[in-house]
Amino acid sequence: MSYNDDAVLAKLSALNESHESIATTAQWIMFHRRNSAQSVHLWVTKLKDLPSAKRLNMIYLANEVVQQSKARHKEEFLTAFSPFIADATATAYRGASADIQNKLRRVVEVWRERSIFDREIQGAMEAKLEELDKARGSTKVGSFGGHMFGSTASSIPSELNPLVAPQQSIFKSAPLMRNAVQTANAEYEKLLEQANNPPAAPVFAARLTGLLKTLANAEGAVTEHIKTRRELVAALEKILVQNKEALDAEETQLKDLSARRTAIEEKKKEVESAIMSRLPSGDQEQSPGDRPSGSPVPEPDRPQVEALTPPHVQDHDDLYSNPPKHHKEQRFTTTGLLNSLPAPAPNTFPPAPGISGIEMLSHLASQYPPQPLNGSSKKRKIEASNDFPDLGGDDGIDEEVAEMLRKDSHSS
Repeated sequence: MSYNDDAVLAKLSALNESHESIATTAQWIMFHRRNSAQSVHLWVTKLKDLPSAKRLNMIYLANEVVQQSKARHKEEFLTAFSPFIADATATAYRGASADIQNKLRRVVEVWRERSIFDREIQGAMEAKLEELDKARGSTKVGSFGGHMFGSTASSIPSELNPLVAPQQSIFKSAPLMRNAVQTANAEYEKLLEQANNPPAAPVFAARLTGLLKTLANAEGAVTEHIKTRRELVAALEKILVQNKEALDAEETQLKDLSARRTAIEEKKKEVESAIMSRLPSGDQEQSPGDRPSGSPVPEPDRPQVEALTPPHVQDHDDLYSNPPKHHKEQRFTTTGLLNSLPAPAPNTFPPAPGISGIEMLSHLASQYPPQPLNGSSKKRKIEASNDFPDLGGDDGIDEEVAEMLRKDSHSS
């Protein structure tokens, strides 16, 4: 089918909500991208004539065309749709049911997420939909829990409030300015083409007068847009100055804190050095951090264990032949010797009077039975005690015993 206005209108009239119908129509329109401006003009005219329920299909068709053009880097339809998309979306949104409005909002959100249109066009589109919601006395809530197109005004910091009004004005005036400029440029180029072969003078004068009005309208739109842009720049510069001052103050605070931290670190090192210098050399243990890497950890000294072998015990002969020195100071008397001996057996009788001392000792010794010896080879351990006292004197004999011996020898 060749391209003409009737063919385009026929395609648009046969459009339905199925994806196949929308994709087929979009491919046919994109094939004739040289006539993109005319196709968009017919699209806007058809959308206004359709009932509210059918306008959603026209928005779906525009979405298919602009997204395919964006993916293929073909700017013809993006440029053609930009001046009209905000008003067309508002027209489809106005008077539609809640379900259709939700679907339209979703399309607009997709355009914002994928950056299909410029920010000015996107902002003007969202602003128009918000105005329609406010006029109806309702506030739409988007799928992300905030306002219908993102954050609410309450989430904006108070410092940025001066930027909101001029930025919204720019969003609203940018599409109007661009449309006016494009129209003025198109009429100006068309009139220049007719300059070589101008029409009749009255007709040419009328066209020149119309071009002047178009240029004046475009000039006024640009002037208003520039004024709003300057307000936004002034507000941005004010915020910039405030942030620069705050940045200088924060940098000064950072320098002060860094200097204080460095001073405290030096003071801490001095205190630690003073503490270490006062410790004795033997108490200064090497810290794990000062020990060379790889060196083994020194083991503690082994405890001294007492030997299990008993000490050497002297023989009886050695004890008698070499008595301890402290025993020499003790004296041995007959009374003490007798008292140290065990009691006699019950059947013994005391010796008769008049016998000598030697006989009395022999008699007493005979009263005690001999002590049996065990078969062990161990000798009795004789401690250095009073069991074997020194007999006293230079030759080891008590004076009384010596006197008794002398008497016995004289009597004999």
